Amino acid sequence: MTTALDLDLAPLARRVEDDLAAVREQWGDLLAAIARPPAAEWPPRERRAFLAQLAADDHAEDDEQVVEPVVGRLPLTIREHPAPLNLDALDAAIEVERELFGLADRVAALVQRPIRTARDDRGRYVADQADAADPARWHYQAPTSPGSRAYGLHWAAVWIAGRTLAEDDADGLFGPMPARLLDEVAACSRTARRTVERALGRDKRTADLADPCPWCGGQLTGHTRAGGEPVVTCSTGEACEAPVDLDGRRRAWRGPDLVGLWVALFARRRDAGA
Repeated sequence: MTTALDLDLAPLARRVEDDLAAVREQWGDLLAAIARPPAAEWPPRERRAFLAQLAADDHAEDDEQVVEPVVGRLPLTIREHPAPLNLDALDAAIEVERELFGLADRVAALVQRPIRTARDDRGRYVADQADAADPARWHYQAPTSPGSRAYGLHWAAVWIAGRTLAEDDADGLFGPMPARLLDEVAACSRTARRTVERALGRDKRTADLADPCPWCGGQLTGHTRAGGEPVVTCSTGEACEAPVDLDGRRRAWRGPDLVGLWVALFARRRDAGA
């Protein structure tokens, strides 16, 4: 049986999917931030280190590089950070984990089919163990078991997104999500994303970079905004000869272009120190 997603609810469901994907993709960065003292810098430290490594690789191999998302590089359990150096990051991770686990519990209570019963060899009705152990189920926490929480925040986010999108369900394990519940899921997912991005310094802010533009010497400014990728712009405007597109009237580096900018900045520093 395939559950169709109401077309009127589809845009909201896709927004939930995007928000939860953003939480998952930045979760490793948030866990890394817990073990490091907070610092005001642009781009955020985790992205800076990643770009710096790509720039170093570019010089070493003289080859083109593209930005890949930093996903799953670190253990996805906050319990592996017993001595946090960034309490804001720790608080954010605990809050997001608690909220998404709780949300998964509420979604399961309303859309997940109860465990089937079957007759045993004595004719008694007992829980169907195969149905109870179905890995597609959300398993509740119990005094003796963490349930599905044992698989971490990634699984909770993927499972919630699957229920929101009414993904194929051949065994009829899940029912449709009521509109009111979808509203709650959307609000919780958006809040979780904002909490993660704020803790990582990826909400809306700007910062002047110490290095001038390698192509024209103009002032470089870094921009971050919630829900968006980091961008660097040059103050010179259209006259700047950097090999990137204009954003309005300024040259702008984003995505893979940021690697090219970091390569040029590293080369300028190296030449200045030679």
